[in-house]
Amino acid sequence: MEVAVYYFPQYHPDPRNDAWHGKDWTEWELVKHATSRFQGHYQPLTPEWGYFDESDPAWTAREIDLAADHGVTTFLYDWYWWEDGPFLQTALENGFLAASNRNRMKFAIMWANHNWANIHPAPYGRNWENLALGKVSRRTFDELTDHVVDYYFSQPNHLKIDGEPFFSIYELQTFIEGLGGMNETKRALEEFRRKTIRAGFPGLHLNAVAWQADPAIALDLGVASIHSYCWAHHVNMGNYGFPLSDYAKNAVRAIQVWDELAAKFPMPYCPNVSMGWDSSPRTVQSDRFENRGYPFTPIYSGNTPAAFEEALKSARAWLSRPETSLKMLTINAWNEWTEGSFLLPEKRYGDGYLRAIRNVFSAQENATG
Repeated sequence: MEVAVYYFPQYHPDPRNDAWHGKDWTEWELVKHATSRFQGHYQPLTPEWGYFDESDPAWTAREIDLAADHGVTTFLYDWYWWEDGPFLQTALENGFLAASNRNRMKFAIMWANHNWANIHPAPYGRNWENLALGKVSRRTFDELTDHVVDYYFSQPNHLKIDGEPFFSIYELQTFIEGLGGMNETKRALEEFRRKTIRAGFPGLHLNAVAWQADPAIALDLGVASIHSYCWAHHVNMGNYGFPLSDYAKNAVRAIQVWDELAAKFPMPYCPNVSMGWDSSPRTVQSDRFENRGYPFTPIYSGNTPAAFEEALKSARAWLSRPETSLKMLTINAWNEWTEGSFLLPEKRYGDGYLRAIRNVFSAQENATG
């Protein structure tokens, strides 16, 4: 089985962040300055590895070994390319792809084509400035897919499904709107597929994230599979408490959603397991913490390694069914520290969440060939 973990590459310097937040700013600043907002709130987090630069290949090599030793097969990078070019790509390009042990893991990208709001941190009101827009033109889409085909797909450890390179789109509707409608979107994707085939592959495995995907539109565009990014996209956490939302109850509902989405979409759906949720570090710490929508949202409680392992067992059982044609799981997340979803070791449970993955999906079974 493919065990793909989302990787959020906001923990290394980037010129855009320099301009927006100051020289060498990274989201580690929000991790460091998070505070406990109510009784029983576990903040700030204390990463056992400290505040490292993920674009340094020596650090990435440590991440690769840790992930591979615990049954993770793929890093699925959140990847940004807006109308004026890329953002945060050096974690992948300078870190992962330059790591000495990179062939222990596969990688792929999820094009995170959403608006980038000024929420680092977010104030109490919701009138946030958009620092970058998710919609792109056909010219820009051609440029970014040239880069993807020439630089990423050619890498020997890029994730492939039946020989086809995997490419995921976060907001399908935003993509369509940027290109000007379905007909132009179809033409753009047809050219993307032609480029992929010209590069020597049998085709393109196009994936869409479920939360903005319409089944009929996805089918019309040739989407080959559907994933989810996190439980919070499909499960109303507020139904199970605020400020603390019971993880086990969220898990029960999330597992029901797997069946619902599998029935809804005419292409394979791959389940998602979320390790946790706490987006309070992305809020102004002096503001009142109320249930006002992202990032002022409920926070999972009881998301211990043992509870996470139970959710993973449910995912493995779901994927082991004969009718499941694409046996791939996504996990949120490797390092979404400021959304409270991380597998990297942290002071409270150490590497407990990674050991949960290894207990359910053994490293030997999932070794990358």
